[in-house]
Amino acid sequence: MKTFVLLALVAACSAAVFKVPTVQSGSLRAKLIKEGKYTAFLAAQHAARIEQLNTGSQPFVDYFDDFYLGNITLGTPAQPATIVLDTGSSNLWVIDAACTSQACNGYPDSGYKKQKFDTTKSSTFTKETRKFSIQYGSGSCNGYLGTDTITFGGLTIKTQEFGVATHLAEVFGYQPVDGILGLGWPALAVDKVTPPMQNVLPQLDAKLFTVWLDRKLTISQGGSGGLITYGAVDNVNCDSQITYVPLTAKTYWQFALDGFAVGTYSETKKDQVISDTGTSWLGAPATVMSAIVKQTKATFDWSSELYVVDCTTMQTQPDLIFTIGGTKYNVKSVEYILDLQLGGGKCALAVFSMGSGGFGPTWILGDTFIRQYCNIYDIGNAQIGFAQAHHSF
Repeated sequence: MKTFVLLALVAACSAAVFKVPTVQSGSLRAKLIKEGKYTAFLAAQHAARIEQLNTGSQPFVDYFDDFYLGNITLGTPAQPATIVLDTGSSNLWVIDAACTSQACNGYPDSGYKKQKFDTTKSSTFTKETRKFSIQYGSGSCNGYLGTDTITFGGLTIKTQEFGVATHLAEVFGYQPVDGILGLGWPALAVDKVTPPMQNVLPQLDAKLFTVWLDRKLTISQGGSGGLITYGAVDNVNCDSQITYVPLTAKTYWQFALDGFAVGTYSETKKDQVISDTGTSWLGAPATVMSAIVKQTKATFDWSSELYVVDCTTMQTQPDLIFTIGGTKYNVKSVEYILDLQLGGGKCALAVFSMGSGGFGPTWILGDTFIRQYCNIYDIGNAQIGFAQAHHSF
C-alpha cells in the first residue's frame, strides 16, 4: 500500500542540514469507499495484476492508500512536480507533457490535476536515446531517460538522470502524484541510473536522512504529515535514544528481523525486512498474517477485500512486537487498525500478506511502523536507526 506525504517547496535549512515539512494527502481507499467507487477500482486492479502475471512480473503488493508526497522542481526555468518519496525504489521519474492519456492527465473525480514536465520548455534538458520501464506493485510506467537540473528539499542537482514517462498504469490516474523519487540504493535502480540521494551526499553534513511521520485522528484526514530531514537526525520529533542495525543488503533498506509477537503468538525465526516509506501498511508472511487475524479476531470482508475488526477495539487490541537487533519495538493497535469509513462499525487491519522473496525481504515495515518510530536512513554507514517518534496525541 503505497503511502505518500507532500513536502513543501520552501525548506528551512541550516548549513548543510535541510528540514522539509510534509503534508499528507489522506486515504485514497477511504475516498473511493465514500464515493461508492471502491468495488470498481478493485476490479480494475485485479485485471491489471492478471496482466502483470502474464508478463512474468511478481512485484510487491501495493494497496494504493494514503500518500506521503514531496514537491520538487525540474528544468530551467523550474517546473514543479509532486512526487512520492519512496525508500522502496531508487529511480526518479515524472510525467511527460506530451502524454495525454487519462492516467497522465488524472481522472476528473480524483480532485487532482497532474503537473506534467514539458521538456521543450527547459533550456537545460537533454533527452537520451535509452528507454526506461519500471514495474511497481500497483502498476507500471515507461518512457525515456533524460538529464536536467532538479531541486528537492532545498538541495539542487545540476545534472540528474531521470525517467520521463510517456505511459502510466491506470492506477496513477487516481493518485495525487506526478511521479516518484526513489530513496533506495543504486543497485536497486533500473537502467543503472544514479539515484538523486547519492548525488546530493556531498552537500550534506552527514550522509543520512531522517523520516518522521505525524499521526492523524482519521486516515482520510489530510494536511500536515511530518518532516524529512536531510543531513541530520531529527532531534525535535524523534527521541534522542537511537538504536542502529546494519543493513543486510544495499538495494532496499533491508535488515534482519529477529522475531515477532502478537498476543499469545510469537516466533523467533530470522527474516529479512525492509523499511519502505512508499508502503502505507505492514506486509507480513502469510503464517504471521494468519496469526494476527486470529489474535485480533478479525474477519474477512469480501466487499472491501480487507480484514476487519470492530472499531471499538481500536485501542485495546494487542501490540505488534518486532524484535530487531535485540530491541523490541511495539506498534500500538491505534496504528495498525484504521477507520476507513467502511460502515457497520468495522475498521481495517493495516496489514497485508506477502509471499517469500527468497533471499529478499519477507516483511515490509511501511508507514504504520514509521509513524511509531522515526527511521534514520544512514547511507554513509550502511545502517538504519530507529527512535521513538514524538506525537501530540
